[in-house]
Parts: sequence; C-alpha cells; structure tokens
Amino acid sequence: MNRLQQLFEKQQKGLLSIYFTAGYPNLDNTLKIASLLEQSGADFLEIGFPYSDPVADGPVIQASSKQALDSGMTLPLLFEQLKDLRQHVTIPILLMGYVNVVLQYGVDEFCKKCQEVGVDGCIIPDLPMYEYEELYRPTFEKYGLSNIFLVTPQTSEERIRKIDGLSNAFIYLVSSAATTGGNLSVSENSIAYFKRIADMKLKNPFVIGFGISNKETFNAATEHASGAIIGSAFVKNMDKENLEESIKSFMGQFK
Repeated sequence: MNRLQQLFEKQQKGLLSIYFTAGYPNLDNTLKIASLLEQSGADFLEIGFPYSDPVADGPVIQASSKQALDSGMTLPLLFEQLKDLRQHVTIPILLMGYVNVVLQYGVDEFCKKCQEVGVDGCIIPDLPMYEYEELYRPTFEKYGLSNIFLVTPQTSEERIRKIDGLSNAFIYLVSSAATTGGNLSVSENSIAYFKRIADMKLKNPFVIGFGISNKETFNAATEHASGAIIGSAFVKNMDKENLEESIKSFMGQFK
C-alpha cells in the first residue's frame, strides 16, 4: 500500500491537494515548494511535468508550463530534482502531465523512476483507459503506482464503473466540462452531478478539481467529495521574489 492509498484509508473528508508546475516560477524550486506546502497543511501534492500542448489546462497553467520549459525543465531533470524528495516531504506525491512525455521517456523507466524517488501515483489526462488497461497497468502495479482517472459530467455510468474497477486510490472528478482555472459554480446542475456520483457507491473515493480557488469553493466541493484540488489559483498566487511568504499566505486561508 503506497502513501496515497494509506491517506485515503485513514481520512475520507476534507483533504486538500495542491497542484504546481515543476520548474515554475524558478527552475530549481520543486522541492522547496513541495516542502513549504506540506508545512502549510497540504494533504497531498500534484507536481506537473510541463508539456508544450497542455490541452486540459487553462491559461495560467499553460503559461507556467511554457515558462518552465523555456527555463529548461524536462522530465529527466525533474526526476533528478526529486531524488532527495523523501528526505524533505512525507505526504503523498503525484506527477501530472501528458502521455507523449511519458512515452518519449519510456513507460517502464518512468514508473521505475517514480518508485525510486518516492512518487505514489500519476495523473495522465490523455492516456486512454483501454491503453492503460491493455498495455501499462501491469507496469504501474509492478512499481506500486496508482493511476488516477478523470471523470467529467459527460462520463457515462458504464465508463465510471469501469474506471472505478481500474482505480486503487481515488477518482478525479472534474467539476465541469472546461479547462483548469475557471471558478467553481456550485449550481443545481453541479450538485446533481456530484450527487449522481455519490449515489453510485463507488469503491474508490473521489476528489473534485477544476475551479477550486479559495476556502469558499474548497468547502463547497468537499461537502460532496473526500477532498478538492487547487491548481491555477495557487500557481497564479506564487510570487517569484517572495515565494515562501506567498505560499504561506495562500495556504493560511485553509487553516
């Protein structure tokens, strides 16, 4: 059982996850940001490895990815930065990015490196479910990695149940059919959507992402899920010149 699975076994409500882009705002800040987020109360983290065409991401994360790539961030460099991860960070860590980067690196080598540095799981939004099941699942399981699938308001019940069967940590519930960075509007439609998922009595908990930006939207999301993920709002808030202060200030609203 990896750290992510242990977390969800121990705690089923109020979990806070933060996403940030590796290599942003400074190339060598990855471990520092992760450590500061743990100290400030994050329950688990998503570290994005940048890609030139991040189709699921809104303008804030797209801009952070471009800056990170321009600064020289690569997947090999990220793994090098993470080699001492578990000397500084104890909470679960996921890597998030796009499948082309993983394929270029090599799926087996990618999963092996994740295990070596202490990464617990991955979110790869454009990895087709059937490819994961047919080609890569044994490799992920061999290295103890949880693969996290995304569900949207348009996802059929049949597909959701298939995802539930392939998952072993949590399911990422996208709050709306949009890119990252919008504002969560807890309308009657979204509440009905969250309730529909809850009523399915899935074996895996779910966590809501996209549009979570502050304490109010975090609270609204966690009424209906085990936790919520904040990405664009955190990335936008990071101050390159006052990184530590800006992180602690942002995270202070959730205490």
